[in-house]
Amino acid sequence: MKKIYLLGITLLLMAATSVSFAQQFNYAKARAVKMDLKAPMDLKLPKAETTGPRAQNVFVELGGQGLLFTVNYDTRFGNRRDGLGGRAGIGYLAVDGEHVTTIPLSLNYLLGKGRSFFEIGLGATVVTAGSDDDSIIFDENGGNVVGTMSFAYRLQPVDKGFSLRAGFTPVFNGDFFVPYYAGVSLGYTF
Repeated sequence: MKKIYLLGITLLLMAATSVSFAQQFNYAKARAVKMDLKAPMDLKLPKAETTGPRAQNVFVELGGQGLLFTVNYDTRFGNRRDGLGGRAGIGYLAVDGEHVTTIPLSLNYLLGKGRSFFEIGLGATVVTAGSDDDSIIFDENGGNVVGTMSFAYRLQPVDKGFSLRAGFTPVFNGDFFVPYYAGVSLGYTF
């Protein structure tokens, strides 16, 4: 059953990416038709407002890839507002003498332009805990690595300002798969 979920998610990601590239290519092709046919054709995509200084975010997240409550940093790897990027964070929760620390690390890709983006991500969260042996998430040593995915909407200002993320973040490891886990975050883009 886990393999079917992972196969379905992979196919969904491939379809979303191919649709985006096809739309960009058709736009460039339509621009080329309007040009003088005797002049060399320029099929470069126009620079949209997604270019400029790379987007960087600092945010707090409830649920999501950090599993609990985390503080995170997210950045793009190029000088664009969209495209490939990564995030890292840390979370800590202590209740009745038990404690849990989470460290989410992931790669993500933003599709969109302007202020609205669709985020697709894949990562891992390192989880360490107190001596709670009854947990289904932690192994007998009190620690575990949990795989995470992200399918989220991100509202991010073009320049600077507050940002918002919300979406599904399926979590999995060798013992379980939770496809409907979700998260929401609020932060600041600079």
